[in-house]
Amino acid sequence: MKFKLLLSSFFITIFLPGFSQLSSRAFAITGQGNGNFNWTDIREIDMSSGNINATLFENGKTKFSLLDADTKKPVDQITIQGNTGGTSQNNVIVSPQIIVSADKIIVANPSPTLLMSAAAAYDKKHDKLFFASMRTGQLTWLDLRNASGTPSFYTIQKPLVSNVDYNDESFNITRMTIGSDGNGYALTNDANHLIRFTTGNKVVISDLGNIVDAESNNGISVHNKCSSWGGDMVADAFGKLYLMSAGRNVFVIDPETRVATYKGTISNLSASFTVNGVAVIDDDNVIVSSANTFEGFYKVNMKDLTSTKLVTNGPIYNASDLASSNLLHQSEKQNSVGVPVLNNIEVTGNKYITIYPNPVSSGQVKITFETHAGKYRIALTDLQGRVIETEEVYTKAMGQIVNYKFQTKQASGMYLIKITDDANKIIYGDKLVIE
Repeated sequence: MKFKLLLSSFFITIFLPGFSQLSSRAFAITGQGNGNFNWTDIREIDMSSGNINATLFENGKTKFSLLDADTKKPVDQITIQGNTGGTSQNNVIVSPQIIVSADKIIVANPSPTLLMSAAAAYDKKHDKLFFASMRTGQLTWLDLRNASGTPSFYTIQKPLVSNVDYNDESFNITRMTIGSDGNGYALTNDANHLIRFTTGNKVVISDLGNIVDAESNNGISVHNKCSSWGGDMVADAFGKLYLMSAGRNVFVIDPETRVATYKGTISNLSASFTVNGVAVIDDDNVIVSSANTFEGFYKVNMKDLTSTKLVTNGPIYNASDLASSNLLHQSEKQNSVGVPVLNNIEVTGNKYITIYPNPVSSGQVKITFETHAGKYRIALTDLQGRVIETEEVYTKAMGQIVNYKFQTKQASGMYLIKITDDANKIIYGDKLVIE
């Protein structure tokens, strides 16, 4: 989807001041110490040096709460489906916490990071650190707004990719970021599943399909196991995703077309350094980490893909993933005339109203009203708030689903959808992508 909006100076003043400022902090999924390859701990680092700012969670040490994101009930067990390597069809008790059979593993009272993670993304807007479990593909997040002192985690009790065996590493989620549209993006090792997930009160997961190699790649494939699996993703301010594989290859992915264009290979890294975590420092630079070495971090210039070793004081951990709130080319986007900062459009959250699918390609969306019965007005507007169409709907009971069909065919692009109540008060507003 490609579109341009010609902005008036007034429109620019609405959007550009809200552009997020560059931050020097990033979050890291790390091992528990030197020589430890269990990627279960969460730390905050300073990207200018790689120094540890804070330890947010240590597996087996930190008290926590883990809740089902939909029911808000505690998660007392998780089940890992697939070939376990066991031979018995009956349950075998490995420990008081783990039960194994031939086709599944049941873990009681699980830690949110017990099954390790190699994919994380920081959503600054909602102050959530998202990550995916390597063994279940479940999406989990740490609520960083919680000030109680006990970390609060929430999880979606279904995998990001359905009907696959996560014991097969081709399906492991190892790359994740938050795009400039405010959605999360995750990618399997084999690049056959690009996942988009919303980050608000109701998380909606969509499998966009496989990544396609650009013709200009000349045989360098994003699907190649030896050179292009693993690594991490970051996003730029213009809607593109940058994949840096463990083998140092760099691809630029357009999530709308799912085409990956080979950009080059990172140079000047040490021989044993695999690229496993990436976070944006500023417009043209990222920090990279390795899950397999303990030599610290490198800074990579995205213009020429050269790297420089950072000097870090204090303990150095291996890190399977990194995440920051910054976007590549952020200042360039801010100074562009005619391109609004879409992910900073003001929205009105409401946990009782859910709109899906988003993006929409069928000419209609479903709206769930988990609120009292009554009259509501739905408005579709452009990005300047000009009303395109409206419709009044009446709900009769809590939980009612309304099918909202567009009155006319809309051009592909970004819109706003707003819902007002009988008192003409806006109770919901968010971006809507029409494909």
